[in-house]
Amino acid sequence: MIHPSAIIGSDVRVDQGVSIGPYTVIESDVEIGSGTTIGAHSFIGSHTYIGKNNQIFNSVSLGGIPQDKKFNNEKSLLRIGNANSIREFTTINRGTADGGGQTLIGDGNWIMAYVHIAHDCLIGNNNVFANKATLAGHVKIDDFVILGGSVNIHQFVKVASYALLSANSYVNMDILPFIIAQGIPAKTRGLNTEGLKRNSFSASDISDIKKAYKLIFKSKLSLNEVIEPIKGIVKKNPKLSLFIEAISSSDRGITR
Repeated sequence: MIHPSAIIGSDVRVDQGVSIGPYTVIESDVEIGSGTTIGAHSFIGSHTYIGKNNQIFNSVSLGGIPQDKKFNNEKSLLRIGNANSIREFTTINRGTADGGGQTLIGDGNWIMAYVHIAHDCLIGNNNVFANKATLAGHVKIDDFVILGGSVNIHQFVKVASYALLSANSYVNMDILPFIIAQGIPAKTRGLNTEGLKRNSFSASDISDIKKAYKLIFKSKLSLNEVIEPIKGIVKKNPKLSLFIEAISSSDRGITR
């Protein structure tokens, strides 16, 4: 299932059931898991490790060297998990030595056309990145996040689980879980209630999340001051621990 026009490095490890389309180039030290398909005219750079059952469409570039002037041809990695869909003209660069050495993509992500994921990004599971979403280096995206079309995320920003960033937004501060953010720069606009329902959060869960949301965004308490009352809600509903984790781990400050 490898087209004869594809150029494959001598030490590339390809599992059974992999399909590689015409005119694709795969460099050395690459692994491709079973059931993965790679479309025509794609490029897979060295030190890229791809899991099982991924759909990689035409003209995708994975594992290219980072767009970082400090990069000095050191060995760095791109790791992609299982069951991801990566659409046309997406570019995902591998990591840098001073940024952890690897770019990581988890499982079940839906990455649409023209998305760019820069060096040392850490992407979790079951996210949706719409067309032309652009992530600078060292961005961290947790799970079940939706990025609208042409969203731009500044380097080192963290986006917590179940957040939704509206199309054309520019994000330069960390995003808390469960919220909708929008604008240039992005500001919090409310709770991602519909997304929570789609991900099987109960009415009780959403009610508890609303209580924490009001403490963070509607009260006059500082972020440090809201942690203790939120801990009280977490005792009843552990799902809200995502708020505490996001606030406690923020380096750039929180979008409010």
